[in-house]
Amino acid sequence: MKLQIQKGLLEQVLSQMQPFLEKKDISQITSHIYLEATDRLILKATDYETGLKTTLTDLQIIQPGQATANGKKLLDIVRILKEDLVTLQTKESTLHIYQGHSKFKLPMFDPKEYPSFPSTDALPQIDMPSNAFITSLKKISPAIDTNNPKFELNGALIDIKQTHINFVATDTRRLALVRLDQSMKEEFHLIIPKKAIMEIQKLFLEDISIFYDQTHLIIKSGGYFFFTKLINGKFPDYERILPKELRYILTLPKDKMIEAIKQITIVSNEIQLSFFPDKILFKSLSEENIEAQTELEIQTPFKEEFIMAVNSRYLLDFLANMEDGTFQMGINGKELPFELKENNFITIVMPIMI
Repeated sequence: MKLQIQKGLLEQVLSQMQPFLEKKDISQITSHIYLEATDRLILKATDYETGLKTTLTDLQIIQPGQATANGKKLLDIVRILKEDLVTLQTKESTLHIYQGHSKFKLPMFDPKEYPSFPSTDALPQIDMPSNAFITSLKKISPAIDTNNPKFELNGALIDIKQTHINFVATDTRRLALVRLDQSMKEEFHLIIPKKAIMEIQKLFLEDISIFYDQTHLIIKSGGYFFFTKLINGKFPDYERILPKELRYILTLPKDKMIEAIKQITIVSNEIQLSFFPDKILFKSLSEENIEAQTELEIQTPFKEEFIMAVNSRYLLDFLANMEDGTFQMGINGKELPFELKENNFITIVMPIMI
């Protein structure tokens, strides 16, 4: 194999592939990027759980062939080169990198042993607007748990029903849900790992095709092919957690709420909210002899003082993913889950016991 490619283009693609590489054990072939030159250049990276393939045509193929190289080392080399053409060439079991007087070589694995990627042949597609899919995942992703022994909580649920699709995530202290009203031919559900969701948000903006089977979710867009293994498990019965009715409902301004909450978080991430008929008082909850306090003048449905405590991060995560300028806060009791809602985006939060 021998080819020439612009340094900037190669660096961009190699950077995108870093999250898909095996980092801890460089003796594994999955620490390598796979390269295949025909009339174009195909690059692959996978850690078995997730994978990314991209196809490049803006380069010169001098001699077709295949290669592998440690993904991190190859990127480190390309990064220090000048903005000019870079030559990649295989010689026996090594990959050589040339530019001007600079020469490098990296050992290769046998390219024929590189892990295969799943195929989309005959797979069903999830028919929904690309932007809605990506935006919905972004809104619920802060509520996905990490390192939970219940593996299904380390991912997000896509619950597809005949009349709508629910995107759901929970870390047991809060639950985030986005509902898309859309007719679907059949009902099924998928649990997507958090790592995969974060990479989807980085890689794709729009115009994606989504495929699935019992074990994989696959996304294709332009020259990109992405896959992730799905989490095999039973997601909690999230619909049981959604309040059937709400005793108090407040309409609140997004920007003023963010401003007030951030003033308190300078001192404490735990906030006491005191609701009065004409205002909300924000106060820090801290064991230290330090205090922060502010208030927001607004009409509320409370006739007398009502006090509850919350984790500020849960509020800010919801507010950061809102699109409108106002939202609804629904409350039943100071020790009962409360609801934050903006159109089809809902977050249910457990208050802090005080």
